[in-house]
Amino acid sequence: MTHSQDEQQTAFPVTRKRGGVLRGALSWFDNEASWKTDRNRGGRVHWTRVAPFVFLHGGCLLAFWTGWSPVAVAVAAFLLVTRIFFLTGFYHRYFSHKSFETSRAAQFVFALLTNTAVQRGPLWWAATHRHHHVASDTPDDPHSPTQFGLFWSHIGWLFDPANHRTRWNLIPDLLRFPELRILNRFDTAVVGLLFGALFALGAVLQAFAPGLGTTGWQMVAWGFFISTVMLFHITNSINSASHVFGRQRFPTGDTSRNSAIFALLTMGEGWHNNHHYYQAAARQGFYWWQIDITFYILKILQGLGIIWNLNKVPQHVLELGRQNLGRKHRVMPRKADRDPSVA
Repeated sequence: MTHSQDEQQTAFPVTRKRGGVLRGALSWFDNEASWKTDRNRGGRVHWTRVAPFVFLHGGCLLAFWTGWSPVAVAVAAFLLVTRIFFLTGFYHRYFSHKSFETSRAAQFVFALLTNTAVQRGPLWWAATHRHHHVASDTPDDPHSPTQFGLFWSHIGWLFDPANHRTRWNLIPDLLRFPELRILNRFDTAVVGLLFGALFALGAVLQAFAPGLGTTGWQMVAWGFFISTVMLFHITNSINSASHVFGRQRFPTGDTSRNSAIFALLTMGEGWHNNHHYYQAAARQGFYWWQIDITFYILKILQGLGIIWNLNKVPQHVLELGRQNLGRKHRVMPRKADRDPSVA
């Protein structure tokens, strides 16, 4: 399939004909619904893509009605931390960059678990991220703060219909798994199951352990809405703030930065300049003092035999980083010896 053929199958010219809103709403439940999209970027907003974010953020207000309980807050914290790991370890380092190997069964299980993060399906996520690396900080980058501003790179790009489609041509290695294609197409089904499971858990605790002070809607408010919104803003800070704040250790030719603060918040993703220089590594904190919690958990999974063959950082990359230690740069020029790895 040629690139132009792929574009024809995955993108459509924008239209304002009657029925466009209905098709847009249908795409909330079926990502391959044939609603019309636009390939232009830089400020276009499709309001049917805004609605889910209004729903998620507005849902946090439920907490003022339901109150809180230690159990509900604990569940919210647990879901926040585990889903950060699923996103960083599997949607990012595995599906996007193939930085380690695992079985087909484990691949699907972790894709399913990561789907609860409400950040679309694994194929869309991987394709969009690979496209970001190919076009980093250029007009074709879906979420570059240097091109469209900080707000657009953080959340606005998700409202652009051009970014809703899955770029199939960038993920040929993943298309041979029909189970992933189904999960990618109906990603909101898993989200709905999480919502229902949290409500059921709260209702059961209310009925059989009323002393805990929780209810179904309280569990939804904290475990689903608040936890998911926090997760969204923490992980998307890498798209936005990590291209604005921090230091550059490696010559990547873009504005990717390293930040210890964002690395702690995102369990290792804040070493973003490291990652943009050598994308194939399973660890993003290249040195022992660069805390990378996701990598530590991946090492545990490797010890358990669930994953294997974690890609290492080459010695020459580590040496280059040591030479650049302490330097401050805005945008370092791209060098010919930059490691290509998986884009």
